Amino acid sequence: MSEARKGVLAMVAVCTIWGLSPILYKALAHVPPPQVLAHRTLWSLAFFLTVLAVQGRLMQLPRLLASRAVPAIGLAALMISANWFGFIWSIQAGRAIEASLGYYIFPLVAVMIGLVAFREALSAAQWAAVALAVLAVLVLSVGLGAPPWIALFLAGTFGTYGLLKRRVAAGPLLSVAAEVALLAPVAAIWLWGVHGGRWGSGAAFGDSIRDTILLVFSGVVTGLPLMLFSYATKRVRMATVGLVQYLNPTLQFAVAALVFAEPVTRWHLIAFPMIWAALAIYSFAVLRSERRRRALPVAG
Repeated sequence: MSEARKGVLAMVAVCTIWGLSPILYKALAHVPPPQVLAHRTLWSLAFFLTVLAVQGRLMQLPRLLASRAVPAIGLAALMISANWFGFIWSIQAGRAIEASLGYYIFPLVAVMIGLVAFREALSAAQWAAVALAVLAVLVLSVGLGAPPWIALFLAGTFGTYGLLKRRVAAGPLLSVAAEVALLAPVAAIWLWGVHGGRWGSGAAFGDSIRDTILLVFSGVVTGLPLMLFSYATKRVRMATVGLVQYLNPTLQFAVAALVFAEPVTRWHLIAFPMIWAALAIYSFAVLRSERRRRALPVAG
């Protein structure tokens, strides 16, 4: 099997895990989101430390945390923590369809962030894709009587997270390990208060074998896809990575509609095809741009 094919398979595995992850958090719907988030943070840190130790890279973590990148890492940690919390809450609150919309529109939000933050020029096709996505959000806002705040929050926090990550010169596994390491003390203090009865509605960890296993497993569900993602991005073109990533919100949408039986209104049936069309236009523009770049003669 070629390295490129291995990379594509790894990317499919990543998006499948992400796309089916709502099932895990729905199974923990009786556990308050802050408690789930705290466990996700601590167990993902345990996963990352184990992997870094096996790879012989564990000492790279304290060096990264002692570098000048700490402010950017800290801000990125806040953004990914907010994104994780929003996702967990939306699944538990029966808003998984809206959460899937957030990850559909994220690529287009990232395009706008690039325009504002880096003055990246947009092609006519990219402008058309963004305009169509904005129109879809307006349709949902009018039809449902309120903007899809959850989708916008998830797309916005993840887009800002991506922006901050560009300032950290470290691989995805090491940088996320640093982020959760900064979040870990807060998570530990929160769980200390929950287990001590100081706040919250009781500790789920240790209360039942099922909940304990699921909470520990949340760390694996967080860490394993990042390892596979790092593996995939080294073997396939970024355009391919971007296209395969649409599998994630597609599976989320399918789980929400078919497994959770969340209502799909006529407004969803109007807005989602508009989003899919916008993504098709955007993807076509990216692929065409990459083909043109590869066709350019190499200097020297």
